[in-house]
Amino acid sequence: MSLFSALAAGERPQLAINEVMTRDGLQSEALFVPTEAKIALVDQLSRTGLAKIEVTSFVSPRAIPNLRDAAEVMAEIIRHPGVTYVALVPNVRGAERALECSVDEINLVMSIGEEHNLANMRMTCAQSLAQFADVMSLLQGSPMKVNGTLATAFGCPFGGGQSDERVRWAIDAYLELGMHSITLADTTGMAFPRQVYERVAAVRSAYPQLPLTLHFHNTRGMGLANVLAAVEAGARSFDASLGGIGGCPYAPGASGNISTEDTVHMLEGCGIATGVDLDALLAIGRELPILLGHDLPGQILKAGKSSELRQRGSVKAQS
Repeated sequence: MSLFSALAAGERPQLAINEVMTRDGLQSEALFVPTEAKIALVDQLSRTGLAKIEVTSFVSPRAIPNLRDAAEVMAEIIRHPGVTYVALVPNVRGAERALECSVDEINLVMSIGEEHNLANMRMTCAQSLAQFADVMSLLQGSPMKVNGTLATAFGCPFGGGQSDERVRWAIDAYLELGMHSITLADTTGMAFPRQVYERVAAVRSAYPQLPLTLHFHNTRGMGLANVLAAVEAGARSFDASLGGIGGCPYAPGASGNISTEDTVHMLEGCGIATGVDLDALLAIGRELPILLGHDLPGQILKAGKSSELRQRGSVKAQS
């Protein structure tokens, strides 16, 4: 049964929405967001019904100066029951710092496109996997969960499309290392709905018990369509960024995660439950332009929810 047939029959899929703005979004901003503001953002987001919040990244301050306060942020946030607090780590040193801060889950990222991994991580895929093995050894006996992200899972801006075999190779390598869950990331916004449906369906068929998340960018305007295609194929967990900020600095033109509020608005409008308080998200999002000093790509922050009615004559006529 198709997604919309199931919805018409009264079924209501429950999705998990994961917020990545405080890491994926803030890391690329021109201005450093003060530590106190980051903490306040995480605390506010924790009360909106999100499943996970990717709070920060334990990377070298020289590489990502905007996240140089990672330890301070993790130490001061108020952790809410039911929310998983995540940090991206690049190596063993990052994992050690995450352990010191009692992070719930770490995210390890490798681009399955070799050229993009060289540009982004400055190492081959084989070198990334060897580094991940060291991280997993460090974490033995720890309750910390590990998510493995396959960046450029739908296409590499330098090497082109990725085959199903390449995706399965990377997933198998991650699972052999002991990772608990997988994210397929459209790092450069190259995915399109049919490709997403087929790839997600293939992964779910090959790994039916595998916790799977999708991470889309809206670089070419297909982000929300790709979300629906993934839901149709059975995906139930999605990353998104409040206001649609963020993007990959190592891919030409690949700015813009899908917007959390736009994603929730679309899904809830379709009758798909997210458990997220959209009004609360919008209240937080309206303050972001002031904090960041620029407008945001998200559409619902500009236009309002489709359920919001206007006084006749308060808007200009449109063709």
